[in-house]
Order: sequence, then C-alpha cells, then structure tokens
Amino acid sequence: MFKRILVATDASEYSRRAFKTALEFAQKFQAEIVLLFVAYTPEAYWGYNSAYSIEITLEEIEERGKLTLEATLEGINTQNIPVKKKVIQGHPSTIILEEVVTENIDLVVMGSHGYGPIAGAVLGSVSQRVLRRATCPVLIVK
Repeated sequence: MFKRILVATDASEYSRRAFKTALEFAQKFQAEIVLLFVAYTPEAYWGYNSAYSIEITLEEIEERGKLTLEATLEGINTQNIPVKKKVIQGHPSTIILEEVVTENIDLVVMGSHGYGPIAGAVLGSVSQRVLRRATCPVLIVK
C-alpha cells in the first residue's frame, strides 16, 4: 500500500517521533523512506532580497541539512529500511508538497510541531498546509 514514505524533519523531538512511526510503516509495507530537511531562508518566508538578508552559502545550508538529518537518525535503528536523505532549500510546506509529486510519495509523516523561524508557530503552520494540500495521506505525529 505505502511504498514511498516522506518524513519531513527539523530534528525536533516531534520529527524524531514521526521518523520512528514512519519506520514502523516502512517495515510493515516494505517501503522506502525519503527523509527531507528543508533549509528555509528569510527569502523563502518574507520575499526579502539578498540586500536585506544574511548571506548563507550553499555549503553552509548543505552542512546544516546534513547535521539535521544525522540528528534525526541518531540512535535509531533503521532496520534495513532504505532511507533516502535529501536537503532542499525553500519554503517548507511548498518543498514538501513538491516532493510528494517528484518522489511519487504514498504517505507523508511529520511532527505536529516544529522549531521553525518562530518557535511553536510551525501544528504548526507547515503541518497544517501540508495536511490541507497534499495529494496523498498525511499522518501527523504528536
């Protein structure tokens, strides 16, 4: 039923719970997990141009993404389940929804809250947007 499961992470405890839940589904359905970190920038949220933002290099974004993915996976046995790791820059809900299509995702699993630019603002707003607009089932984990 579920062959490709997307887990959006920010390495928060909510995201780690979502990943653990996705692992259970992946094991049951012999599915692959796409673990996604969206590196958001002020431009993605507020439309600022580079003159008004702090410059972050692509290398720094990639490194932050890799560290976030590692922190999500830390101490969790993936039990021989394929995990594809991705870091993409942009607005979290937009990127997650695009990845549902691009990666042919059957299920999105994400935490109920994240630690985005405004702590606590992200059932969280990202979860709500994805829940409303995704073309596949979405599981929100508390």
